[in-house]
Amino acid sequence: MSAVSPEELPRWTLVPFPALVLAIALLPIVVPRAWERRRFQILVLAAFAVPMLVQFVASGQLHELADAATSYASFVTTLVALFVTSGGVLISGDLEAKPSTNVALIVLAATLASLIGTTGASMLMIRPLLKTNRQREHRAHLVPFFIIAAANAGGLLTPLGDPPLLVGYIGGVPFFWTLRLLPAWLLYVGWSALVLYWIDCRAYAREPAAAITRDRAEVVPLTVRGKRNVALILAVVPAAMLPMGIREVVMLSIAATSFAITPRALHRDNGFSFAPIIDVALVFAALFACLGPIRTALAASAPWFPFARGWQLFWAAGLLSSVLDNAPTYTVFTALARGLSRGEGLVAGVAIHKLAAISIGTVVMGATTYIGNGPNLMIKAIADRERFPVPSFFRYALFAFAVMLPAHVVTTLALAYLDH
Repeated sequence: MSAVSPEELPRWTLVPFPALVLAIALLPIVVPRAWERRRFQILVLAAFAVPMLVQFVASGQLHELADAATSYASFVTTLVALFVTSGGVLISGDLEAKPSTNVALIVLAATLASLIGTTGASMLMIRPLLKTNRQREHRAHLVPFFIIAAANAGGLLTPLGDPPLLVGYIGGVPFFWTLRLLPAWLLYVGWSALVLYWIDCRAYAREPAAAITRDRAEVVPLTVRGKRNVALILAVVPAAMLPMGIREVVMLSIAATSFAITPRALHRDNGFSFAPIIDVALVFAALFACLGPIRTALAASAPWFPFARGWQLFWAAGLLSSVLDNAPTYTVFTALARGLSRGEGLVAGVAIHKLAAISIGTVVMGATTYIGNGPNLMIKAIADRERFPVPSFFRYALFAFAVMLPAHVVTTLALAYLDH
């Protein structure tokens, strides 16, 4: 993506992007009922984006506007294809709720996350996990582990896995570059699985005999409906590597085909709605409109920031992602890292270990709070509707950070080694 120079736009153009990110983070908490109204969302987003669009046109920066529009089109059409195709698959059943079963379900969801996105994998696998454990009494730890592994860390391996990596791919990071993050995927998913197994074994041992008996008596094998959509989901991967222009048309064609061939009853049973993807499309339209000036300014002023090393970028980008949306956080910190990167070993203008640090931090630390990544709140909402116990906001944040801290320490040490 090209960017305007600092001299071409006035200083006020640096304000809309961070202000918009703060609004996106705070308004759903401060005025949740108002934020749920589409008209209110559009008014808020337009208040930040429209002045930027007017400035681009008035100053003749039409190339910046066109670049933002094409990048946005690539981003949102890929998300639409993943969202619609995964929404056409329904996995149902009620397995025996043993610790090994819960670990297997969550690891499967984490594996699918890099293929169909963290949102798709979460919506596909959360209901089987909840239904499998509905007879148990000691189960409040399961949703947090699902959020950590499936809704966040599982998306590390491909640009389709999580929005920050998709933004990176659109910005020039090669599609298969993220496969080098496999050690981080194994670390976070593997560690989560081990801790889950230990905690769930202890919890399962405290289950009343009546609950275990009822669970075993109500076992229903897993079934998959909407199998035709599986081929369409797999088609998204090669489609993502097509040239710009063709790629977007193919993505929309995949989504349209999926919606057309999926029975309405399946969509109804899956709770499918276009509302979540419309919300995402609106938010990112405003973000892409406001991004150019702040990206350029950060790259130019990078030497004065106290985040010169990979491990520092990992923590700074990660902690910010835990309270803000992780995709714009990734964008801001890659712009900063681009200004810090010199010499060989660059990917999209960023030193390899710095790009890895930002990628890992924004993806995995999005699991630290319910607002760190879009699927987190969606999972909590589904669990609440199913009357499945979940921790409060702050209890979840403390639990998630404590579970991931040993993996964070290992990542920090590895990045510190690479810094030298």
